[in-house]
Amino acid sequence: MARIQLLDARLANQIAAGEVVERPASVAKELLENAIDAGARVIEVQVEQGGIAGLTIRDDGDGIARDDLALALARHATSKIHHLDDLEAVATLGFRGEALASIASVSRLTMTSSTESSGLGWAVRTEGRDMAAHVEPARHPRGTTVEVRDLFFNTPARRKFLRSENTEFGHLEEVVRRIALVSPRVGFSLSHNQRALWQLRPAQSEAELLKRLGQLCGPAFVQSAIPLEVETAGIRLHGWLGLPTFSRSQADLQYFFVNGRMVRDKVVSHAVRQAYADVLFHGRYPAFVLFLDMDPGAVDVNVHPTKHEVRFRESRLVHDVIYRGLHRAIAALRPQDAPAAAASGTAAVPVSMVPGWQPSQGGLDWSRPEAREALASYLGTATPAGAVASSAPAASLPGLMPASSDSLPASPSTSTPAEHPLGYALAQLHGVYLLAQNTDGLVLVDIHAAHERIVYERLKAAQESEGIARQPLLVPLSIAVSQREADLAETHQADFLDMGFELQRMGPETLLVRALPTLLSQAGAEALVRDVLSDLVTHGQTRRWQEHRNTLLATMACHGAVRANRQLSVVEMNALLRDMEATERSGQCNHGRPTWTRLSMADLDRLFLRGR
Repeated sequence: MARIQLLDARLANQIAAGEVVERPASVAKELLENAIDAGARVIEVQVEQGGIAGLTIRDDGDGIARDDLALALARHATSKIHHLDDLEAVATLGFRGEALASIASVSRLTMTSSTESSGLGWAVRTEGRDMAAHVEPARHPRGTTVEVRDLFFNTPARRKFLRSENTEFGHLEEVVRRIALVSPRVGFSLSHNQRALWQLRPAQSEAELLKRLGQLCGPAFVQSAIPLEVETAGIRLHGWLGLPTFSRSQADLQYFFVNGRMVRDKVVSHAVRQAYADVLFHGRYPAFVLFLDMDPGAVDVNVHPTKHEVRFRESRLVHDVIYRGLHRAIAALRPQDAPAAAASGTAAVPVSMVPGWQPSQGGLDWSRPEAREALASYLGTATPAGAVASSAPAASLPGLMPASSDSLPASPSTSTPAEHPLGYALAQLHGVYLLAQNTDGLVLVDIHAAHERIVYERLKAAQESEGIARQPLLVPLSIAVSQREADLAETHQADFLDMGFELQRMGPETLLVRALPTLLSQAGAEALVRDVLSDLVTHGQTRRWQEHRNTLLATMACHGAVRANRQLSVVEMNALLRDMEATERSGQCNHGRPTWTRLSMADLDRLFLRGR
């Protein structure tokens, strides 16, 4: 057996480079973070052949003193931390002291820097072959320039895994975008093969910030995003949320920063996914740029060498702040952010009291006419198909609140529609769409989708106000789990009771279910309990029951909503518009589809070439 021996410095650095330097984008990330930590106000990035042949990053930061230049390339040499206490509350982007040494071990690196404004500085050069640093005088303004050439020239096995020039530059460009998003007061320029691509000026005002956001994420995102500002429990969450209708086919426009550091975290992803769960179309991803600021001592950034992952000391609190902040912001959305209509004061009826409700079947049996009539009765008195339009100021569409007489003008032309962003009804198109006129132009509403959301939100409100009813089981259900899951079930027994489950631990790896929520059939109980326990293991909390309940209520709402070809009166159509303005998440149906759209007068003029 071979004797144990110490690795030489060059080999140790190359092994470390395998953890830190994956591709040219990794080099750019480390050097850009160093520039930000040095107080740079302007950063210039020059790329050659995707960063494989050359990458130069120049900043106007504090610079590096002559005596520290060679030391900066040594492994575990840093100015960011000095004691263990510093490591427990890191407030800088770089701190491990490995990046420059790792980069230098697999490239030809030249670093020129000056701490003075006289133009006099010093340069240090090194090649990965022997890692010997050579320091010599050089002219340079205050700041630092790092030039990295021939990446992986001495490690062919690593170089052959690099992709094409365009692919590598795409990854590098994404790194610059992330750093630019989180550093709005720093100017950035980016060029590839001597072709200027970006010229981002520092953003000093809100207008400049939005302009820069549009340059980095696209103008469509800025037009479809809402600002977010939440501060609670010592945590500040701010940024921009993309509207649910501005969803993506992939998660390519999701940026989340913790204390200025771009991170990928399962707690954050889970919270965002749950916040959008009720409004997003299946298979679509939300878009957002969010920043979380908190006490550095409450987050561990030293989990991974690349620092892409973090660990929160209070992950459940962070999850709750993110979920509630996003959930409330999405729920508060109204058409054109119009003020909600006055509450009607109508008492909510618990779903369990709806005639025809079959708890054992997991819901209503929609094949039975009496079940459909029961839901219509619960939601309101339905108007038969083909009914004559009524002139009475009351809505007969099931689930709609009575419309007040002052919201039903004789004609749209004599009204004051500025009070109502969705305007007033003009006609019904093929029994499917509602046409309305507002101050800006024409509004088109998908009647079934809009009514479905209104009914769904009222069913949820009724269920939540009444609480979750439990149904005792005549024969308790036994579930075999792991010891850890059994411990969690015992610890979170009160949470299970809130969800309608009565659990009892019968052994080290056995749970007994003695009661279930009335909305849940016994056949699906075991799977739901296991899913809840899985969420508790992974995320520290769960919303599985709420999601399952909402699925059932969404099915009820879909069947209870007005169907196509149902002829509505003007009174009913106006009542639908007013309820849309007052209902949470009314911009999307229960399946994530949009419920309405608008054609402004300018849009209509363009269609008919008016003014040309």
